[in-house]
Amino acid sequence: MRIGLFATCLGDTLFPEAVKSTAVLLARLGHEVVFPPDQTCCGQMHVNTGYQREPVPLVRNFAEQFGDASIDAVVMPSGSCAGSVRHQHEIVAQRYGDAALRAGVATVKAKTYELSELLVDVLGVTEVGAYFPHRVTYHPTCHSLRMLRVGDKPLKLLRAVEGIDLVELPEADSCCGFGGTFAVKNAETSTAMLQDKMRNIADTKADVCSAGDSSCLMHIGGGLSRIKSGTRTLHLAQILGSTRTAPYAPMEAAR
Repeated sequence: MRIGLFATCLGDTLFPEAVKSTAVLLARLGHEVVFPPDQTCCGQMHVNTGYQREPVPLVRNFAEQFGDASIDAVVMPSGSCAGSVRHQHEIVAQRYGDAALRAGVATVKAKTYELSELLVDVLGVTEVGAYFPHRVTYHPTCHSLRMLRVGDKPLKLLRAVEGIDLVELPEADSCCGFGGTFAVKNAETSTAMLQDKMRNIADTKADVCSAGDSSCLMHIGGGLSRIKSGTRTLHLAQILGSTRTAPYAPMEAAR
C-alpha cells in the first residue's frame, strides 16, 4: 500500500521519534510511506476550544494534502488526531465549508486510521517483527478508546512483541487527566486524575508505560519524572518499531 503519514503537531515539535518509528515500521512491513511536506495542524485544538470556523483552512489543507487518489490510506500515531479527522472535520465542513471541502473531507475520512487500526484492521497483522525485552503496561487513551473504539487492537500488537513482559494496568480505561486545554483550565482536577493514573502505573512495576497518543504520554511522563518513579513513557509505535537488529536503545533518554 501507499500510505500517507501525518506527523501531528506534538509529533512534529516534541515527539519526532514516534513519527519516525511509524514510518520505519510500515516500511519494514513492505509499504510505501509518503510524507506530504505541506501538512499542518489538523485543527483539533481549535474545535475542542470552541472555534469551529477558524480551522476551515487547516481542514481544507488536510483534505488537499492527503486526498490524492494515489494515497491508499492515511495513518497517524495519534488517536485524538485520527478522531478529529474522522469526526470533527465533517462537522466543520458541513457548517462552514463549501461543496468541494465537504467532498474532500469525506474522501480523506474514509481512509484515515490510527496506527493500531491500520495494522490490525487494514493490513491484517498483529505480529510485526518487534522485539522489546522490557516490562510494559499500556494506557488506552480516551479518544482511541471512546471515539475511535480501537478496543484491544494495541494490546494484540503488544502481546505479539518478542521478549515483552506485558502487564495489565489497573483501571486502564480511566482518563489520565490531560484532555488538552482541560489540563490548563481545570488544573487541580487534571492533577488529581493524573495522580490516580500514576498510582496505578506504579502498581504494575512496569519499566515502560506505553500509549498511542503523545499528548497523554507527555502528561503522564511529566508526572512520573517529577516523582522520579523510574517508569518511562514510550509511544506504541516505538515499541513496535524496535527489533532485534535495530532495538530501541536510549532508555535513559526517555526518563
